[in-house]
Amino acid sequence: PRSLLKRITKECESLGFHPEFAQEFEWFNFRETPQSLQEKSFARLETLTPGMFGYSILRTSENSDFYYDLFNLLMQFGIPLEGLHTETGPGVYEAAILHDHVMEAADRAVLLKTAIKEIAYKHGIMATFMAKWNENLPGCGGHVHQSLWNKDKTENLFYGADDANKMSDLHKQYLAGQLYCLPHILPIYAPTINSYKRLVEGAWAPTTITWAVENRTTAFRVINTSPAYTRLETRIPGSDTNPYLVMAAALASGLYGIKNKLPLDIPATAGNGYHDTKNGIIPSNLLDATNIMKDSKIANELFSEGFVDHYAKTRLWECKQFAKSVTDWELKRYFEII
Repeated sequence: PRSLLKRITKECESLGFHPEFAQEFEWFNFRETPQSLQEKSFARLETLTPGMFGYSILRTSENSDFYYDLFNLLMQFGIPLEGLHTETGPGVYEAAILHDHVMEAADRAVLLKTAIKEIAYKHGIMATFMAKWNENLPGCGGHVHQSLWNKDKTENLFYGADDANKMSDLHKQYLAGQLYCLPHILPIYAPTINSYKRLVEGAWAPTTITWAVENRTTAFRVINTSPAYTRLETRIPGSDTNPYLVMAAALASGLYGIKNKLPLDIPATAGNGYHDTKNGIIPSNLLDATNIMKDSKIANELFSEGFVDHYAKTRLWECKQFAKSVTDWELKRYFEII
């Protein structure tokens, strides 16, 4: 995965751009151990805190030793955070990593996920980056923020002062590329069976091929608060993703739009992105998404035939393993009544 991102980054830089990226993660914390998880068969787990306290000072102060260890030890490990706070849900936190060059951003994101789990162990806590661990609770996002700058990082090439949405033509082409390529590369953004349980209506995760300015119901969110912070947020990825692959996919598909000068002919969504289906909907399961990717000329062009063939086979194998599994849902639904 890192080699793939390295290759696409090199292509980006050969076009004269500096890619600035960051990934943010949501994850749930539990007062459990690996042993207790096995003993409980992953049922009736105790979350770190109760309630749906997003952005709560009280809930972080309740576990201040854990909170400060996360912030300070990650900083010492070379992973500076822009923010660390609770999100909506029992025991869920969110960490936003400070933006940097795409390779450094991906390295930080990979190390963050492992580091958080290890820091949690020290406090008798288990952290999970599953996209959706409970059907009745929000899922966990792994959104990617990105912009392209000139080589000496003095100008954000995504900012367009004269545009109504403050988007440069380059920004529009980059976004058009991501919109166009999305159906061809979805298994990278949603790599597991569980990923698609998060991509459901009304859960602050996208289900349609849409974009808008500051709209969290769309697949792509344009942020244009200032020239330096104008950027694109790709909202499809969950926290279960591989950061190297996710950033490679976002960058490659954006560059595809630039190289082919794709027009941004999909209008910005006004209102609820879940209801804006005129440009298509996101496949609702890993099997359908992988079957599209494995036969896609676009995916082969972005990543190479060798990568697509291998990656698609791993995702189809995942589907096979799930297909033969007997789930709790099946037992509850069929055991007695059939």
